[in-house]
Amino acid sequence: MNKDALREKLKQSPRLKRLMDWLIMSPTETRPRWYVRLVAPLYQHRGRGSKIYASVRMDTPPYRRFSLGRSSVVESFSCINNAVGDVLIGDHTRIGLHNTIIGPVTIGNHVNLAQGITVTALNHNFGHLQLRIDEQGVTTNPVSIADDVWIGANAVVLPGVSIGRHAVVAAGAVVTKDVPDYTVVGGVPAKVIKHLKS
Repeated sequence: MNKDALREKLKQSPRLKRLMDWLIMSPTETRPRWYVRLVAPLYQHRGRGSKIYASVRMDTPPYRRFSLGRSSVVESFSCINNAVGDVLIGDHTRIGLHNTIIGPVTIGNHVNLAQGITVTALNHNFGHLQLRIDEQGVTTNPVSIADDVWIGANAVVLPGVSIGRHAVVAAGAVVTKDVPDYTVVGGVPAKVIKHLKS
């Protein structure tokens, strides 16, 4: 049975899905159980010459894709989470120290993320006033970062954002809207501050 057929079967059986979720993910730790983490290198895709430092928290259950391209690096104390959506990282890309990436996120080739950056496609629902926020679930809106992008330290990229080719995000920026190709954005919320010309 292929993965798509298994996913479809789980969708049709809520009890089986809950059981599988419980076996794979610890509800208290909100990360894959220790025995799943032991076999993670068998189902993660890591390109030739890529490196994930030992201190990186890899919250990558097997029912979503994680891919790290050739000669790409995930630096120390980062967290990669694909529990709610795939995380796909291209070739020659550097995920800097203490970054958090929560899928679904696609990051292109030759991308540089500095330190302390959050890229998240996940948001908690909070609209029902009669329910606690932790009872309302989450929503996702994919994030896409094109090739040849530089994101400065402590920037935040929020759900649904696309960052264009050869764009620069200034340190500390909060990116709430799409960033066009060949632009520099900065501020809270981030705005275009410069157009890069050939």
